[in-house]
Amino acid sequence: MPEPLVVATNVQKSFRHMGRTLDVLRGVDLQIHDGEMVGIVGPSGAGKSTLLHCIGTLDIPTRGSIRLAGEEIMALSGARLADLRNRSIGFVFQFHHLLPEFNALENVMMPGMVQGMPRPRLETKARALLEEVGLASRISHRPGELSGGEQQRVALARALLLEPKLLLADEPTGNLDSATSDQIHDLFFAINKQRGTTIVVVTHNPALAGSMPRVVTLRDGRVEKDERRDVDHRTSTQQAVEPAPGAS
Repeated sequence: MPEPLVVATNVQKSFRHMGRTLDVLRGVDLQIHDGEMVGIVGPSGAGKSTLLHCIGTLDIPTRGSIRLAGEEIMALSGARLADLRNRSIGFVFQFHHLLPEFNALENVMMPGMVQGMPRPRLETKARALLEEVGLASRISHRPGELSGGEQQRVALARALLLEPKLLLADEPTGNLDSATSDQIHDLFFAINKQRGTTIVVVTHNPALAGSMPRVVTLRDGRVEKDERRDVDHRTSTQQAVEPAPGAS
């Protein structure tokens, strides 16, 4: 049986603040397999975002082990961590972090441009991704000319440009209204189904959490529950990528 894409073992993370040690993660054990969709929930301060950042190599655990795509991240240099991150992980955050001076197409192309990939190939891929997320008509618009939901769709397309094995989303609909949030949720399910991308979402949104086939609950820096369930998410590709009339 192949090794899980993510294997977190006794992951602990502490921070120093005003002379005190804050223990945020207190021994998390978690395995995530290729193609899974996982929601991470829990009260504020439970360690959800910290765990996501550690899995995504944006932060390094104080103790414990995380294996990502077969590599132990604690043993990698900064350069090798960056290479692993670029090859294997896409990120979507609550705030889109789009570059305001570039249009939607250029923002989606940016990860590949940073790596020096040929521009014609990048443009073709970026156009296809923007079409996939329902923004074919908004390619030349800058972030300030897009709604909040459209900005987040651009961010999602950008995260998929380098075809990551793992997509990590931290409160991706936290700033969106409920109708637009539902559209972003549907996109996650469509991407998982069509591409087989492993998706891990930190969320406070009960609708999104309730629709996930696996939900991990954190409390006080530990896994309190890890539930798998049969969920029938009936979402066609057309429903996923086409916004409802009048929606943002």
